[in-house]
Amino acid sequence: MRKRLAVIVLNYRTPRMTADCLATLQSEIDPQRDVVLVVANASNDASAETLREEFARRGWQPWTRLLPSNVNRGFSGGNNLGIEAVSADFYLLLNSDTLVLPGALSRLLEAAERFPPAGLLGPRLEDPDGTPQTSCFRYHRPLSELISAAATGPVTRLFGRFEVPLSAAERAARPDWISFACVLIRREVFADVGLLDEGYFMYFEDVDFCRRAQQKGWRLRCCPEARIVHLGSGSSLVESANAGRKRRPRYFYESRSRYFAKFYGRAGLLLANLLWTAGRAIGLAREVIGNKTPHTRQRQSIDIWSGFGHPIRPFPSAGRNDTPQRKVENPSRAAAS
Repeated sequence: MRKRLAVIVLNYRTPRMTADCLATLQSEIDPQRDVVLVVANASNDASAETLREEFARRGWQPWTRLLPSNVNRGFSGGNNLGIEAVSADFYLLLNSDTLVLPGALSRLLEAAERFPPAGLLGPRLEDPDGTPQTSCFRYHRPLSELISAAATGPVTRLFGRFEVPLSAAERAARPDWISFACVLIRREVFADVGLLDEGYFMYFEDVDFCRRAQQKGWRLRCCPEARIVHLGSGSSLVESANAGRKRRPRYFYESRSRYFAKFYGRAGLLLANLLWTAGRAIGLAREVIGNKTPHTRQRQSIDIWSGFGHPIRPFPSAGRNDTPQRKVENPSRAAAS
């Protein structure tokens, strides 16, 4: 029997955080029509056992299911596992480091009913104190890399229409893509577009899917009346790197290379890297002259070439246990993947 709503939550070594997330879903879920699927993404710890005990202790079995995976399939693969496991009218992809505020799911579903052309709908993501996070974006383009690497006012103002993050004031406009820390997707979109691209282990899979959906004629919609707290401190190695200039994991850059090569060709990927390098030169001059603190990550000028030789090859997810789900960077995955 088809469900009205299937909520997919990935767990990777964060069972307590996942349980906290599910606790906020309890009053939002109709056990007769909805289901929550927790994908245990090969944590190699006691996550699955801990969650089963928590489901039993809190009486959540009527509306929760645990789906263990023998390998860490990453964000795309883990969500695909959940999507394929149940038939539903709507699928909500939800990070485990989120707290669903009262009425958020009903408002998303109501917006979906009011706007049938909208295939993907995103809520307002916010910090625990209510500060809004960036969750709506323009596409990553080669020129966006110049802006990101330069991080200087004149460059940003000159090429502002290519800057990836959309400000809160700009969210009324239709975004190019929305964060998959929380996103509601119609079943018909998956029928038209297919599942998430598992060539991305983590990061850039959301902008990829949004582009493919829009190519099929689906629209995106932001629903600020639906509010989700995004803690931003889950299991992502990229998130932990946001505390400083720590080097990002290799899979981030491999996903970046895949995205640019897939949508702009190998020449577009090369152009993106060259523009990033030019922007970094501008930013470096700014730092030296103005005694500014560097804003780029360690070894980033080298790491942007990760995956350049084979950007479209499938990601070797089997045996990958160094990360779990994806998150909004900025520190949501919010500034731009």
